[in-house]
Amino acid sequence: MSSNQLFNVELLEADALSIRRKILELAFNSGGGQHLGGGLSMVEIMCYLYSSVLNIESIKSKSSNRNRFILSKGHGVLGFYPVLHHYGLISTETLSTYKQELSELISHPIRNLNFGIESSNGSLGHGLSYGLGIAHGLNLRDFDSKVFVLIGDGECNEGSVWEAAMSASSLKAKNLTCIVDFNRFQSDGPTKEIITQDNLAERWSAFGWHVIEIDGHSFKDIHNSFNCKTDFNKPKLILARTIKGKGIDFMENDNSWHHGRLTESTYKDSLSRLGK
Repeated sequence: MSSNQLFNVELLEADALSIRRKILELAFNSGGGQHLGGGLSMVEIMCYLYSSVLNIESIKSKSSNRNRFILSKGHGVLGFYPVLHHYGLISTETLSTYKQELSELISHPIRNLNFGIESSNGSLGHGLSYGLGIAHGLNLRDFDSKVFVLIGDGECNEGSVWEAAMSASSLKAKNLTCIVDFNRFQSDGPTKEIITQDNLAERWSAFGWHVIEIDGHSFKDIHNSFNCKTDFNKPKLILARTIKGKGIDFMENDNSWHHGRLTESTYKDSLSRLGK
């Protein structure tokens, strides 16, 4: 499905299935450990963004007034590069070089506007500040484009996230949307055992954001959250409840797949469990 087509759940679900297959293929072919869990949990959100929100042609032309996406949880590239490929921003040849020597596609994104990658990312907690800076600059220039930032729930442990959240509401960054991939796990285990995130909605609301809670795998919920009107002059926070490892039943909610390795047998098994 090309960018900005009419909302069609069946087409989006087909896109999501294709992208999950590509995630598994990339992970297996590149070898070694891969951030599979958090890549699989963000697929529906990414499909909707690139099919229905971001304008692919304006990204390709590098229009100053384009909508922009920032991946703050940069280890989620397995849920990013295949989406860029699926919607026509990265070629099959380029995608096949993932993690190979001299490849431009490594384990975290590197800013490359030719591929539609708006920001580099390594350490967590920086993407929202980066996105806010762009959003504020666009407002100052009277552009009507929007900025979307995807962060993780574990990433919300970073103090820089809350500095950006406080600044965004103060600056009335109504063109900024932050999506939290709320899969309840981070690198070291369940978020509730590290720093509980059960009150994230209340926390973001207290920082002056218009908060919407959704099922992050329901395209209808995602569609409604991106299209609902926010409180005047407030940034929007979409708290997307997701399942880490979504789509592969033995990976779902198993944090050993935060960074796991696919053998040939687990690769084939994973593909068969996707079905269809």
